[in-house]
Amino acid sequence: ALVGCATGPAKQIHATGDIYPAIGPYSQIVQTGNLYFLSGVIPLNKAGNAVQGTTIEEQTRLVLDYIGAKLKSQGLGFEHVVMSTVYMKNLNDFATMNRIYAEYFKTAPPARATVEVARLPRDVLIEIAVVASKP
Repeated sequence: ALVGCATGPAKQIHATGDIYPAIGPYSQIVQTGNLYFLSGVIPLNKAGNAVQGTTIEEQTRLVLDYIGAKLKSQGLGFEHVVMSTVYMKNLNDFATMNRIYAEYFKTAPPARATVEVARLPRDVLIEIAVVASKP
C-alpha cells in the first residue's frame, strides 16, 4: 500500500547581474537539489540588446565567459558541469569552437552534444546550455 508520495526537491530560481538579463520567459538558472540547469547562453552584450562578436572564436569565448559567471554566482566552476549542449549555426566552425571549449573544460570534461541548427536567436553563431552538479 502506498503510504506517501515524495514530491522531490523544490525548484529554486537564480540569476546573476554578471550576464545579460533573461530576454524571454525563462530563468537564467534553475536549481533542484544539487543540480543546476543553466539556460542557453548566446553572445549578447551585457545589456542584452546587441550581438557581441562576429567570429565563432569571439562568440564562443563570450558565451563560455558568461557561463562561467553564472556558475560562479552559485559557487560552482566549470569542473562542476556534467552535461553541455552546444548549438552551432555551422558545424564547419566545430574545430575552432572545440579548441576554445577545451580551454574552459581543462580536466574531466562533461558529457556533450553538439548540433548544427538552422537558426539561433538574433542570428548568432553559437548557443550553449549546461547542467552542473554541486557536490
